[in-house]
Amino acid sequence: MHNALAYLCSLWYKLIKMENPTQLERYKRLIDFIDKKFKEEINIKDIEEISYYSYRNINRIFLALHHETIGQYVKRVKLEKAAEYIKFSDESISDIAFEIGYSDIAAFSKAFNKQFKCSPSNFRSTHELKQYITQKAIFPLDTAQKKVLDFKIEEIPSFEVLYLTYQGSYENLKELKKVWDQLASYALKKGLLNDETLIMGEILDDDQITDALQCRYNAAIVLEKEVEFSLKGLFKTKRIEHQKYAKFIHKGSHESCADTYNHIYAHWMTEVQLEFEDKPTLEFYLNDESNTPQEDLLTEIYIPVK
Repeated sequence: MHNALAYLCSLWYKLIKMENPTQLERYKRLIDFIDKKFKEEINIKDIEEISYYSYRNINRIFLALHHETIGQYVKRVKLEKAAEYIKFSDESISDIAFEIGYSDIAAFSKAFNKQFKCSPSNFRSTHELKQYITQKAIFPLDTAQKKVLDFKIEEIPSFEVLYLTYQGSYENLKELKKVWDQLASYALKKGLLNDETLIMGEILDDDQITDALQCRYNAAIVLEKEVEFSLKGLFKTKRIEHQKYAKFIHKGSHESCADTYNHIYAHWMTEVQLEFEDKPTLEFYLNDESNTPQEDLLTEIYIPVK
């Protein structure tokens, strides 16, 4: 594991075991607030009212856990969201800048260039070129010989989940397993896990845009009813609202899921032709890994669409 990631994980686990539930609740409220309001102007007073800490103190805690200050976190999330819009939509760059909270297009371009080492327009054209190259790599022959990209449009009603957030590289399966083991142990102890429980993941960041150390993933189980006890540590519940999705099926190991995603995104504009919705991608895991061969594992991939 990368040294920085090891350090981040050690801090993360310390926070999970934090004995003072009040401090932990304040931190959780602050993260939820920032993630919902990052497109707007967030001032020091807002942060102090949410966290019940002085800005100086909460910023120190935040820096220790995230390796960046609150201000750096907000700026990075804004720019990564802009990059997603540029990558997956045909909105004008000026409209995207305004949507994520930049009124000055020059300031946005400067910040974007610093973050991604290229201008917003070059980022878009580079992605289009990558998409074309990926298409050719996957299907080097003529169109008639292409494998059909199978998908269905489905609407999922709202539902409640219990989840634990992992932060780090999606390829670090060892650390991801630790998070899943913690979630399973906690859910089992609380009587929330049985043979019928739906197991799912919520992918919050695009690892082609967000630095691997900052990528977030929610390991989750679907709840049959609202929990009737106080949650401890970094375990949370939330409602995933009703949404329309393009549903794809991946067969094979979790490691090989990246190939399916490359296939999907390389042909999104030409075959799927649907506009992305600004919400997380969901994965539902249909098999028990302990008694299913890796090549037979099935994962339902739900990509939110408008």
